[in-house]
Amino acid sequence: MEHEELFPLLCDIADGSRDAFAKLYTITSGQIYAVALKMLKHKELAEEATQDTFIKIWHGAASYQRSKGTVLTWMVSIVRYRALDLMRYHNIRNEVSLSPESDGPSASMPLPSSERRRLAECIDELEEQQRQAIHLAFYGGLSHQEVVEHLDSPLGTIKSWIRRGLQSLQRCLSI
Repeated sequence: MEHEELFPLLCDIADGSRDAFAKLYTITSGQIYAVALKMLKHKELAEEATQDTFIKIWHGAASYQRSKGTVLTWMVSIVRYRALDLMRYHNIRNEVSLSPESDGPSASMPLPSSERRRLAECIDELEEQQRQAIHLAFYGGLSHQEVVEHLDSPLGTIKSWIRRGLQSLQRCLSI
């Protein structure tokens, strides 16, 4: 879903439009649920994270800042943080694989195969450190501190690798 289509919906949601919220939910709930399920590995927890995410979107639509990324990126960050909270609460962290190679874009992602291939190609173009940090943080659901421990690098370095890697992915995917 393109940002140009989601942004007006989010603006309408900020004004209290239930119809816009229903449409946004219909368009994006599969992707949000897939992120939650990928991280949590449990259907019930993924459903809870998805529901909590959309409640936060309903209440926080006005807080979205266009300069910080697309609507979908904002939504994915909400579900990601909610999933991390649930992982900590339910202490299921040890069920998440720490192998960056095994947790990349897969057939379980709700994207057409051509888009999955494109994402995989763009990820492959990243520097190794960026790729590992992004895999661990976004596909493995690890916090920045856990990525620090896993890669044995300073927090500032990890944050830089992730930020630069995401910027590179954004450029690559927009071509």
